[in-house]
Parts: sequence; C-alpha cells; structure tokens
Amino acid sequence: MTARPLPAAFPAPPSAGLAALVALVGVPAALAACLTVIGLLQLLPAGLWWDALHAPDVNDPRQLLYRHAFLPRLLVTVQAGAALGLAGTLLQQALRNPLAEPTTIGTNAGASLALTIATLYAPWLLETGREWVAFSGGAATTLIVFALARDRSFSPVAIIITGLIVSLTCGSASALLMAINREYSEELFIWQTGSLVQNGDAIALALAPWIAVAAIIAFLLVRPLRLLDLSDEGAAGLGARPAITRLAALAVAVALSTLVVAAVGVIGFVALAAPALARLVGARTLGQRMVWAPLVGAALLWLTDRLVQIAPFAGEIPAGTATAFLGAPLLLLLLPRMQATPNRLRAMPLLTPHRAGWASLLIMVLILAVAALAAVAFGQGLDGWHWASPSELAEWLPLRAPRVIVSLAAGAMLAVAGTAMQRMTGNPMAAPEVLGVTGGASLSVLLLFLFSARLDRAAMFAAASAGALATLAAIVLLGRRHAFAPDRLLLAGIAIATVASAFSAILLASGDPRLDFLLVWLSGSTYRATAGDAAMAAIAMAFTLVLVPPTARWLDILPLGEAAPRALGLGLGRVRSILLILIAVPTAVSTLVVGPLSFVGLMAPHMARALGFQRALPQLLAAACLGALFLLLADWAGRTLIFPWQVPAGLLAALAGGPFFMILMWKGRR
Repeated sequence: MTARPLPAAFPAPPSAGLAALVALVGVPAALAACLTVIGLLQLLPAGLWWDALHAPDVNDPRQLLYRHAFLPRLLVTVQAGAALGLAGTLLQQALRNPLAEPTTIGTNAGASLALTIATLYAPWLLETGREWVAFSGGAATTLIVFALARDRSFSPVAIIITGLIVSLTCGSASALLMAINREYSEELFIWQTGSLVQNGDAIALALAPWIAVAAIIAFLLVRPLRLLDLSDEGAAGLGARPAITRLAALAVAVALSTLVVAAVGVIGFVALAAPALARLVGARTLGQRMVWAPLVGAALLWLTDRLVQIAPFAGEIPAGTATAFLGAPLLLLLLPRMQATPNRLRAMPLLTPHRAGWASLLIMVLILAVAALAAVAFGQGLDGWHWASPSELAEWLPLRAPRVIVSLAAGAMLAVAGTAMQRMTGNPMAAPEVLGVTGGASLSVLLLFLFSARLDRAAMFAAASAGALATLAAIVLLGRRHAFAPDRLLLAGIAIATVASAFSAILLASGDPRLDFLLVWLSGSTYRATAGDAAMAAIAMAFTLVLVPPTARWLDILPLGEAAPRALGLGLGRVRSILLILIAVPTAVSTLVVGPLSFVGLMAPHMARALGFQRALPQLLAAACLGALFLLLADWAGRTLIFPWQVPAGLLAALAGGPFFMILMWKGRR
C-alpha cells in the first residue's frame, strides 16, 4: 500500500506545551465530573455511595440504578472514548490522512450491518461474542474503501468520500432489514445510533481486557509507525516494512472501533476530533498523540454523555447522534486546509461510442407511461399478485395516483437538477443529494419544524427553497475558490448532510406530537402524498421541463471551463444565477413532497449518458425520464415487496444508489 504524505496544508501548530494539553483534557473532564456528581447526588445521597457499590440494597431502586446503570455507563463511556481516540490516531498515522477515523472510512457502518444481520438471521454467531462479528463486518467495508481509493493514491478526501458512501449504503441496508423485521426495529435503532445506556457491568468488564491488549500492541508499533512520516523508500531503508506496519496498525484500529460498536453502537467522529484537537494544542509527535488523544476522547465522550442526559427533551438523545454535531462542523473547518488532489473524477462519466436519437427518447417516454400504469393497477394484495379489476381500480386510484404522480415528478426534477449541476460545475459526481442541496433544504424545513407551531405547505416550500439556495450559493463560492474541485464539493455536501441527519435525530427525541409526520417525511416516502401534493409536484415538473430547452446551450458550453463561455459572450454570473434557481426550486419541491432522497439525481444523468444521450438537451430529457422511472419503481417496490408493510422509496433509492456510486468510483480509478 502506497500512502500519500500527511498534507502540508494541515501542519502541526506551534507547541502550546503541557499546560495546553492538560487543559484540553482537564476542562471537559472537570465539567463532566461536576455534572456526574450532581447526577449522583440527585440519584443517591453521598453517604450511601460506598455501601451501594459493594453491597447494594436490593430493596432500594436508587442503589440498584447507581450500581448497575449509572456506574457501568460511566465506565463504558470513558473506555469507548479512549478506544476511539487511540483508533483515530492509528488510522491517521497509518494512512497519513488527518481525516481518517472509523466512521469516515466505513468501518463502523460495516460492523453495525454485520451485527444487525447476525442478530436477525444468525444469532448463533453471537454466542462466541459480538466482537468477532463486528470485526468481520468492519474489516470488510474498510477493505472495500481502500480498494476504491487505491488508484487515487489514498488521497484523504477520496477515502472520506468513499467511506461515507459505503456507510450510507450499509445504513440503508440496516434500515431495510429493520423495516422487514419490525418487532426488533426500535431496539436496533437505539443501538445503532450509539446508546451508552447500560444494564449491568458485563460490557464494562468485557471491554477492559480487549482495550488493554489493543493498546499494548499499538504502543509496540510506535517506532515503526513513526518511520511512516518518511517516504516508504526511506522507511524501508531504515529497516522498516511499511506495508506490514500499516496493516498491523489498521488491524488494531479496526479492532478498537469494532469493539466499541459491538458494545454500544456507532459513536461517530470522536476518533476524528480527539487526535485533531491533541495535535492542534501541541501533541506534535506520534507518541504524544497516542497518549493524549485517548484522554481527550474519553473526556469529550464523557462530557457529551452527561450533556445529553440533562438535555430538555422527552427522550434521551443517543450519544452517537450528539457526537455527529462535533464531527460535521470539524469536517467543514478542515476542508479549506486540505491539500488539493488531482481532479481524476472528471474521467468518470460513462461514455458510449453511439449517440441516441429522439426515437430512443420517445421509447423511454412510452416505457415510463406503461410503468406508471402498472404502478397504479398491478401489485400485491390480499389475493396475491394481480392486476386490478375496474372496481378495484376505481377504489385504488384516489390512493395510488397521487403517489405515482409525486414519484414521477420528484424523480424527474431531481434528475434535471443533477444533470444541470454536473454540467455547470464540470463535476460528474455532483447531484442535489450528494452535494448537500437536499440536506440544506431538509435542514431548513427541520428548523421551521422546531420554531413554528404549525406547518403549512407554503411555509415549508419557502424554507426548503431558502435552504437549497443557500447551500447552492455556498457550493458555488467554494467551487470558484478551488476551481470546482469535485473532492472539496463532495466533502462539503457530506458534512451538510451529516448535520441535517444529526439535527433530525435530535428532533425525534424532542417528543413533539408532530413526529409521525416528520418520521414519514424524513424517510423519503410518498405515504402521505395528497392530490394537492401531486398537483404542486406536477406543476413544478412542467415548469422545470419548460425551462430546460433555453438553458441547454449554456449547459453544453459550461463544462468547457470559464474561458470558452466568456469568449462566446456568455455572462457567467447571470447564467449561473439562473441555473441556481433551476436547480434549487425543483430540489426544494421534491424534498417537500417526498422528503430527503439519495442518489436519484446522481444516477439518472450517468444512465442517460451511458445510453448515448451526450448533448445537454437530450441528456436532460432522458435523465428526467430515467429519474422518474427509478423513483416510481422504488415507490412501487416499497409498497409491494413486503406487503402489507411498506418500505420508504427513499430507502430503496439509497440502497440502489450507493453501489451505483461505488461503481462510478471504481471506473474512475481506472
């Protein structure tokens, strides 16, 4: 494995000395300790602490909670934080990547999916310990990420992008399994979001020896890992074996992170923050970071856990959700410091030697019409699979027609927006969902949900449009500073989507009586689609398609760079402003009527290009047909596959879109 040097654009800061490091650990630890003591005093008088520790009175619920819930939770929290801090340090050193950590490289998601599958379908695998199942899943997804990022020189952003896409795919697969096995869904959801709640000290006692062994091995690797600061040739010249050293460090890091997943679920971004903060305040050598990062991780997670327990919500926010608020802004802060990488994503579009004509487009429209008819009239019912009779069709039409229209319109609009974004930025991986435009729209709706007593469609549309436009404007500003480098834009979008996801999880813990509506909307479904939603979506789609032909010439020219459009007299500012509106409004309407979706706007333009639609106008129209067909099929499949239960269309779209994204990454690496 050949790794890139730690980017010079993320240098170690001037040493702040031992005092700064002590403060970095001591301040959050002191705050957490104060909150812990306050919580203990509220639970049990101080005079009973010692007796309750050794021999709790079984007739006193307070002592039982103190001994078997409060103290084990405290121990597990500190152990998990320390393990994640050490795992992040090892990953960042082995990969020479300041953004590497178990969440961003897909390790946690693989471990979580493996445990979900074993819990539901092979519980006998858990008899020998959850740790081995978690390690197998985490190691598998980590290898997939490295395989996809290998030919891009393991660049920091390439690993992060691939890792988070793998995580999204694994998360969608887990959610689908929970939808199929609804009797276990609540428990699995709480565990997957990183809950530190304990019932006894078994987990705390089991973690300790594993973490101790992993820590000893990690410190034995300090000297060979330190040699990785040199080039591979230089390290080999000093007697080191870089490939074996990296493999050993990665194995220890994966083991530490999967131990935490097996014990408490996914705790994200602590492994990113702890080494980064330790480096920022003066832990410049690897040995210093391996000592201080676990302490920082333990203190941060301890403080986070105490804060979520006193947060004024009806339900407790999982610690893993709370830590996402720390990690996503940190990604955005580190983004400008990342070293630029070659723009190899531009070679990724799926080109074909032939060009499709208008006759092919007409065939696609006919296929779409037949699929829409089948979605209304064919499905699974109490009598099995069958076509609806005239009487059944009359009964079903008012229920199914709005869903079909909303699916068609949302898929078409997202596909048009994705095609326009890819051509405007020259970035074949651009899409409203991937670059955070959908996330920005949904975040604005969530903020409206938080601060408004009532939700109406007009207010939600205004909020979604404002969020989409603001995100797009930020993307354009960032892109112009860095020549629309795909890596930077994708990472910014991922960070925005992470913030929106974490914010939605906090709202879910608020106890708001409108949560039923929010849950359905966030899943990306058409369950509650009404005739009004269908009319609004259809009108928005019609206006979008009417505006497509006048912009086609611009979208043919913009991928050529800035010099060619200026030479042809194109006012780039005016053109981009119009295109921003063309992208933002359809995205906002789609997000409003269906909810946040993943990958529809990414896949449709590539599929259209692969079918031979190369010029802007044919590609836009073909992508609209393909996006509409894809979301229509996802909605139909979600409605019929596990009848009488339903799976949200957005979930199935993400499950199909993740592998498609990875296929694009694989083709781009060659």
